[in-house]
Amino acid sequence: MRWLISLVFCSVLTGQVLSQTLGGDAAYTFLNNPFSTQLTALGGVNISNITKDASLAFYNPALLRQDLHRQFSSDFSLFFGGIKQLHAQGVLSHKASQTIVSAGVQYLHYGSAMQTDPAGNVIGEFRPTDFALQVSAGRKYLERWYYGVNLKFIQSNYGVYRSSAIAADFGLNYLDSAKGWQVGFLARNMGLQLKTYAREAEDMPFDLQLGVTKRFIGSPFQVSVTTQRLHQFDLAYEDTTFNTDNGFPNQSTGFMTNLFRHFVFAGQAYVGDKLEFTLAYNVLRRAELKVPNATGGLSGISFGVGLLLPKMQFRFARSQYINSTAYHQIGLNITL
Repeated sequence: MRWLISLVFCSVLTGQVLSQTLGGDAAYTFLNNPFSTQLTALGGVNISNITKDASLAFYNPALLRQDLHRQFSSDFSLFFGGIKQLHAQGVLSHKASQTIVSAGVQYLHYGSAMQTDPAGNVIGEFRPTDFALQVSAGRKYLERWYYGVNLKFIQSNYGVYRSSAIAADFGLNYLDSAKGWQVGFLARNMGLQLKTYAREAEDMPFDLQLGVTKRFIGSPFQVSVTTQRLHQFDLAYEDTTFNTDNGFPNQSTGFMTNLFRHFVFAGQAYVGDKLEFTLAYNVLRRAELKVPNATGGLSGISFGVGLLLPKMQFRFARSQYINSTAYHQIGLNITL
């Protein structure tokens, strides 16, 4: 256990030094997309949810469990502008080493785009894509502790611009099943570029997260509170030039505003052992998508429903971005 704590500590320090990014300053930000349907319903960020859904363990490898053995998880998302996202994953338990292993892929296809020369003449089309291949392993330590690691190969293809990288995630999980408490810690996307887009190195989309989930014993309710971007307190991104050119006021953010932008709140209700309903609120997403001089509508709100059968789980999620625009996601888990 000492080596794991030391490794996580060193990883956090590395992330603080190399990954102080805001907005679009980091490469491969598609890794932060909620590729799991249940993750979308939970607000896009959750590392502590008590579940039998393998797709959440794809995000935090410390959630890998023996009861996920032989589970295959797949998710499909249709984003704005015809962008398609796919996720597939399989889990196996290796009893001899007491290790649960997983392998999967996350893939985004952005459709067709015009390719032009420096003068603006159309010379053809290209199909930009992003994908990440991932292998994971998780183990138990003592009675209530779990730990895990993800290793990723990342590739981006944007016409003549191509880039690749390797990255790792390190996760910890504490579970007290008798009282319904689960705590998660995750250091994400620590790595380096193998090939840059234009011979200029870029930061990885590092994230440091801490979350708590509480299942109320004897009731059908469960709540989660997750914090993201803990290595960076001020998450406000202000384009003063854009605001001035369009007559929008510059936003001022105080201590409490900056503090709550790190939080994602989620609640779940279960009807028997077959139906699952989820509602979540991502404070940072709402703040980033808020249009000046307009109401925020349902921005930052997401919800989902799940049908949980003995050998199959079907889920649907809807996540609201701006007032009248949302995206939908469907997921299917099968135990082979």
